[in-house]
Amino acid sequence: MTQTTRRGLTRRALISRGAAVGAIAIAGPGFVAAPDAAWALETKGLAPQTMATLIQIARDIFPHDRVADRYYAAAVKGHDDAAAGDAAHKALIEDGVAELDTLAQASGARGYAAVGWEADRVALLRQVQGGAFFQTVRGGLVVSLYNQKEVWPLFGYEGESFSQGGYIARGFNDIAWL
Repeated sequence: MTQTTRRGLTRRALISRGAAVGAIAIAGPGFVAAPDAAWALETKGLAPQTMATLIQIARDIFPHDRVADRYYAAAVKGHDDAAAGDAAHKALIEDGVAELDTLAQASGARGYAAVGWEADRVALLRQVQGGAFFQTVRGGLVVSLYNQKEVWPLFGYEGESFSQGGYIARGFNDIAWL
């Protein structure tokens, strides 16, 4: 039997390297992953800790219990991509997360992502909601989270209807929850 050499990070190595940050794990330099290693995200411009915190921030701004963290990760990935090519965007995101971490530390937590209660994290977000960091993250999430076709069924949205004759012919009156 021949043995093949594997390159890259194995699932076992990913799990063993993980340092828990709330519900997200930092799996080494340049990786953010789910604790069960069902998904992972490679970072290019932002620190993995910053991405893990951004995922938690996204969940706190637009909380949906039925939406998995991987969709929030995909929604904030654009900030990592932008930070890789734009030093000003990187500074905005890194400094905004650092500010939230400082506010959280003042209340006794290790950082924003380590604050245990959603209500306490939301209170921290309210302290920075008027700033450019919060407005940039929130504004991007409106499109990047809800424009993922994979999350549409979770909300009961079937997609656009124009190409199929419009809503009048496709369930205009089939609303059951009203």
